[in-house]
Amino acid sequence: MLVLGRLQVEALLDTDALIDALAPAMADLSAGRAAVPDRVAALVPEREGFLAAMPGFLPSARVLMTKLVALFPHNDEARLPTHQALIVAFDPDTGEPTALLDGTAITAARTGACSALSARLLAREDATVLAVLGTGVQARSHARAICRVRPIRQIRIAGRDPAKAAALAEELSAVLEGEVQAVSSYAEALDGADIAAAATHTVEPVIRRSWLAPGVHITSVGYNPAGREIDDATVTEALVCVESRQAVLAPLPAGSNDLLMPIRDGLITADHVHAELGELIDGSRPGRTTPNQITLYKSVGVAAQDAAATALVLAAAREQAIGEEMTLR
Repeated sequence: MLVLGRLQVEALLDTDALIDALAPAMADLSAGRAAVPDRVAALVPEREGFLAAMPGFLPSARVLMTKLVALFPHNDEARLPTHQALIVAFDPDTGEPTALLDGTAITAARTGACSALSARLLAREDATVLAVLGTGVQARSHARAICRVRPIRQIRIAGRDPAKAAALAEELSAVLEGEVQAVSSYAEALDGADIAAAATHTVEPVIRRSWLAPGVHITSVGYNPAGREIDDATVTEALVCVESRQAVLAPLPAGSNDLLMPIRDGLITADHVHAELGELIDGSRPGRTTPNQITLYKSVGVAAQDAAATALVLAAAREQAIGEEMTLR
């Protein structure tokens, strides 16, 4: 069994390659070629946390794997991430375990990369202003990935803690082109933004229709069983796209309150979900049709994404002879 730690995974995983690899993975998922059951979770109510299992088989990448991911939102990200994960890969011909690798880095990278893929598919090509809502691991991942697919010249960071927003802006300024600045509110960040990336643990929506510019593309990856990131008005007006209808509309902890709540309240139906990313990729569903259209990618995370990232990491590790071989007997 090949064992890879977090720093090794981070070094081996190329963002551009990952964005590209996620496209066929999402197409496989929508076409039914990938086996990705709904995640299941053991809840830890006193910490508002859970441990989830996410198995998946991606035939096109020849990857059979499962991810175990813990989400503990009250962790201090400076010391301990809110999301922590392990991935085990298996031989798809025999079921033999072949690799154990850090899944925390993969979760961060594949989530931001798939949001970037959604921006490649749905955001206006002339999008230059990015609003990042949140200051944690996913905020970093999204800023880095989305800048790979659109000519971003200005990034605005907003979060609950102004000091963390300022620190993230300074950090990103050192590695990204263009102006990066911390702003005082979510509304200020969104004012005139072409792309909005929400990555929070909010209860009350941080994306509100009255704050949005015409033609904005929204990516939303936040999860809180007690709330949601996006208000009803935005959801009802937007062209809504997802990774998987089955996953996003499943009961919690698999699904998303951002869609389940307005469906519950009769504001939309399940048919309001316009497309899966895979359907945009294979051309069976159209994407943006007008420059002023608001588009929304709501992500809940699916194992096909982890499988695509795992395939890239393991291929690079074997090519470069990185990692430790061990035997479990």
